[in-house]
Amino acid sequence: MHNDVTRRTFLAALSASTAGVLTGGFPKFLAAIPETRDSTFQLGGDLLVNRLGFGAMRLTGEGIWGWPPDRENAKKVLRRAVELDVNFIDTADAYGPETNELLIAEALYPYPKGLIIATKGGQTRPSPGRWEQDGRPEYLSQAVDKSLKRLKLERIDLWQLHRIDRKVPVEESLGAIKKAQDAGKIRHVGLSEVTVAEIEQAKKVVPIVSIQNRYNITDRESEAALNYCEKQKMGFIPWAPIGGSGTRSLSKAGNALEAEAKRHNVSGVQLALAWLLQKSPVMLPIPGTSSLAHLEENMAAEKLQLTPDEWKRIESLGRPHGIL
Repeated sequence: MHNDVTRRTFLAALSASTAGVLTGGFPKFLAAIPETRDSTFQLGGDLLVNRLGFGAMRLTGEGIWGWPPDRENAKKVLRRAVELDVNFIDTADAYGPETNELLIAEALYPYPKGLIIATKGGQTRPSPGRWEQDGRPEYLSQAVDKSLKRLKLERIDLWQLHRIDRKVPVEESLGAIKKAQDAGKIRHVGLSEVTVAEIEQAKKVVPIVSIQNRYNITDRESEAALNYCEKQKMGFIPWAPIGGSGTRSLSKAGNALEAEAKRHNVSGVQLALAWLLQKSPVMLPIPGTSSLAHLEENMAAEKLQLTPDEWKRIESLGRPHGIL
């Protein structure tokens, strides 16, 4: 292959490699992942996950409410993600609410061996677009049981506190989760949208194996939490890994990486995901989509290896204002 590979050729090569029939190699910029970048991570020390996962939140209706407009297509997206070697799917009881967990079970149960479904609890949905915290121990205990039933699981591999409820001491909230873990309902516990101090506070109650904070190449406010996870060998799950659905989305025209992406005939989304994967060995991006084509494009980023100079240039292009 030559370095002027087109995106279509790139995606075709990915599909061929998935089927085991690729005879050539990726160009230098899109070289196969070297041994220096591990494509897997041991979550909690005993769950081997492929680092590029799938976030299922977008497989809902508008406002993250109700069933997706095309339910059959949503199930196809989930099944295709697994075919593309995704073995880490992130959801939450608040997505829908409830419909997202039900959809995953509809599409994938009985689950293939090695598939890890991470869910979250602690947020309620009074209406579309509204999110409220509920960290009462009795509520969280019920939330775990209901997620188990919807997902058709005997044990949740990774249960995450969706948000800390400021009206309830976190020790009380997580105390209920510790009881559920001791009862065999939860394998590992994670947190979402927390500071380093909050992580350390939580760890006094129950072991914490992962953090899910907003983080991407243009939004690095959780850098301290990421650094902490690296030191502690905890998984860091960046939500909105490609900027979310707003004006900062790296899928929109005029994004910070657009020119560099065009220069290499790939997308800004692919560059952003490749940057995350090379940023830290504990990084577990979960890009989400309701489109089969976008899913293929996102997963192709796992094969994208940036040279040190290219990584530094992209790092600089996406650096938020005020960060040196």
